[in-house]
Amino acid sequence: MDKNTFTGLFLIMIILGVGVFLMKPNEAEIKKEQLTVHQDSIKKGLIKAPAKADTTAKIAVVDSTAIKGPFGGAINGNQQFVTLENDDVRIKLSTKGGRVYSAELKKYLTYGKKPLVLFDGDKNTFGLSLATAGKNFNTNDLYFTPSSTALTVAGQDSSSVTMRLSYSPTQYIDYVYSLKGTGFKVGLTIRSTGMDQVLANSNVYSLNWNASLNKLEKDLKQERQYSTVYYKNTDGDVDYLSEAKDEQKSIADKKMQWVAFKQHFFSSVLIAKDGIAKSDLSVVTNVADTAGVKEMKAGLQLNRDASGAVPLEFYFGPNQFNTLKEQGYDLQKIINLGWGPLKYINQFAVLPVFNFLKQFNWNYGLIILALTVLLKLVLSPLTYKSYLSMAKMRVIKPEMDEIKAKVGEDNPTLLQQEYLKLYKKAGVNPLGGCLPLLLQMPIVIAFFRFFPSLFELRGQNFLWMHDLSTYDDVIKFSTNIPIIGNHISAMCLLMTISTLIYTYFNNQISGATGQMKYIGYITPFIFFATLNSYPAGLNYYYFLANMFTFLQQYLIKFMVDDKKIHAQIQENKKKPEDPKKKKSGFAAKMEEMMRQQQQVQTKKGK
Repeated sequence: MDKNTFTGLFLIMIILGVGVFLMKPNEAEIKKEQLTVHQDSIKKGLIKAPAKADTTAKIAVVDSTAIKGPFGGAINGNQQFVTLENDDVRIKLSTKGGRVYSAELKKYLTYGKKPLVLFDGDKNTFGLSLATAGKNFNTNDLYFTPSSTALTVAGQDSSSVTMRLSYSPTQYIDYVYSLKGTGFKVGLTIRSTGMDQVLANSNVYSLNWNASLNKLEKDLKQERQYSTVYYKNTDGDVDYLSEAKDEQKSIADKKMQWVAFKQHFFSSVLIAKDGIAKSDLSVVTNVADTAGVKEMKAGLQLNRDASGAVPLEFYFGPNQFNTLKEQGYDLQKIINLGWGPLKYINQFAVLPVFNFLKQFNWNYGLIILALTVLLKLVLSPLTYKSYLSMAKMRVIKPEMDEIKAKVGEDNPTLLQQEYLKLYKKAGVNPLGGCLPLLLQMPIVIAFFRFFPSLFELRGQNFLWMHDLSTYDDVIKFSTNIPIIGNHISAMCLLMTISTLIYTYFNNQISGATGQMKYIGYITPFIFFATLNSYPAGLNYYYFLANMFTFLQQYLIKFMVDDKKIHAQIQENKKKPEDPKKKKSGFAAKMEEMMRQQQQVQTKKGK
């Protein structure tokens, strides 16, 4: 590999390294952790869940004499809670607002081994804006009457509970929550009775859904990096707000199918079966709140169907590709697998192989090992071509040095022309060693997005790494150190050391000398600064990739004989040039560029 080629490849590596670094959001100063625990002060009305809920319980009727003005009987009351529970979720409903007060996933824990609650508390709202009798109301501030105090569903059963907001004994709005024995979905049907003459616009509901999402993972900064609002329109297009900064967006030109408050590994999704007419979405990061990830808001306009109801569904569950896909509505698209071709590499190549290996119930460290081996076997022809091309360049380097000594460095255009003549006679492609590496680069970058989004790695341990989905901070510092933060990841350090060793052996293969021999050692340190806070699983894969590259090159070395290559090159040089042989596009462009540069220099000399 000659100087210009190596320089070009190095610049590409620098650009990739800088690009990866810039993908991370700006680091904001985070105050000392102040974890605020909100305890429910009112426990009245909570009854132990029965084995099977009585869903035939009648709705409590509000006495008309207690109503003074619109929703008079619902303005004051005591907040009580109704628990909906199946094998997978525990949902707490509040009589104030009739809304989902908290959502707990029973089979998962936070990184700190506490119950995993996506959101809870009064900072979260889900309410309709109602205009009636010249006065505006929000259901968040009104009190509903539940049909049951608890609902537990198991097995193949399904059941429902109704939260009723009374305007009068014959006029009311019902929130009907339904739950199956298993699964992460909670049905919600909003239905009004006798309200058409009361509400200013009874056919359209304005819904405000806000949630302050709880910190669930080890690294708050990383969790924020992968959390934002996703949405899908009825045309099938999925998009999202910025992950790196606060953003607001209004969507009125297309109906929306669903809106998702997506965290790193879990999501809260609202699905509108008949679509959402208009959406106002926003995401805000409160850097002072070390107990929360981000605050997400959705202002939605919902149209009633022919029966006068608004059918909705919640999904409270993990961001696991197959689990999301089973829910329908393309929910799996909230997992960001990369942009452009990287997304298709991950979705249609890497993910199927990973799912196949997962069936063997191996430790995930071994699955990553097997995935690396399979990938290296598939790419081995490109690795062989790269090694062979670099060997050819190494063999003709003495002749290139002779040309350089003869022509000198004062005329770089003429020097490159002489090099091209040598390449042409010897049958050597100067980019032959770089192109196979560049063809592998999309896969390397695709894994950069694949592993951080892989839910299966969450909480999985291997060797000294307690959680492959986050960094392994075996070395900790009491304060932040510029660039690397407050820790050193052991696996990232091993990856960096292996990259330095790889650079050393690659220089031996390519025959790099002088300044070019040492310039490649800068890139591994750029990657260390970038990947030190990334998942241990990602650094583990890059470490394994380096190790298997060493092994491949060691084996290929026995298959490539420099003496035979030199003899073949000499034979190629003796062969007369075939005038009918079509030049490669690269060679033709290079010769034309050299010719033009030579003409310019000749004119300047005159």
